[in-house]
Amino acid sequence: MTLPQAHLENVRQSAAIITAALAGARPRIAIILGSGLGGLANQIQRPRVIAYADLPGFPVLTVLGHIGELIAGELDGVPVIVLKGRKHFYETDDAYPLRTMIRTLQAVGVDTLFLSNAAGSLRPAIKVSELMLITDHINFLGLNPLTGPNDDSFGPRFFPVSDAWDPGLAGRVKAVARQQGITLHEGVYVAFRGPSFETPAEIRMVQGWGADAVGMSSVPDCLIARHCGLKVVGVSCITNMGAGLSDEHLTHAHTLANAAKGAAAFERLVTAAVKVL
Repeated sequence: MTLPQAHLENVRQSAAIITAALAGARPRIAIILGSGLGGLANQIQRPRVIAYADLPGFPVLTVLGHIGELIAGELDGVPVIVLKGRKHFYETDDAYPLRTMIRTLQAVGVDTLFLSNAAGSLRPAIKVSELMLITDHINFLGLNPLTGPNDDSFGPRFFPVSDAWDPGLAGRVKAVARQQGITLHEGVYVAFRGPSFETPAEIRMVQGWGADAVGMSSVPDCLIARHCGLKVVGVSCITNMGAGLSDEHLTHAHTLANAAKGAAAFERLVTAAVKVL
């Protein structure tokens, strides 16, 4: 069996497992929780938990803070699917596990993907523990997750991404933030491959490109989702200033600790936003 054929079968099998667990529910919204933001999953009512290991083709996660569980249930009465963790491209070059995860969501009826991540700020006005709505992205990963054979049943070989981060959904999230009194910046997210943090010279470079926050995820998720027709909205939780912009010593533990400081506002924002997406 070739890899693309195996991928199609993994999507089919995983969708069947999730559909059975949903027991008739039809959540339209899926939420991928980034580093340090997994606490939102504790707010899911009537949860049905499926380990990624029990879903054929789903990613095997290796990063602290990414648990590897799919949780179906309700968030303040709204049916949702929450995913605790994602695969990063510093862990592997293989895009198929991430493709399987997102295309399976589409196969079970999801039409909106809410992405989240921990990110470094490139602007003094965007402070640690605050949130940033992603309005656009720069793919500096050195790869595209859709490289390789295309299956037209998921989406076309070539597709536009000028509205990759859906402006309509972004407007609704902004309105919710105002109503909730939550500081929500807006900006461009640039994805580096990692796993090393960026150098001060690299930070100066992407500042010049117009980026406002930097991280190591979310862009592949967005591209796969848009390719198969999902709408995407995303929020970064700022966990540090970019290299050279402060005296912080950057570590993953530091990222998780500062994400926890912004988690309460993030959880309030998402809980209110799912009602209007």
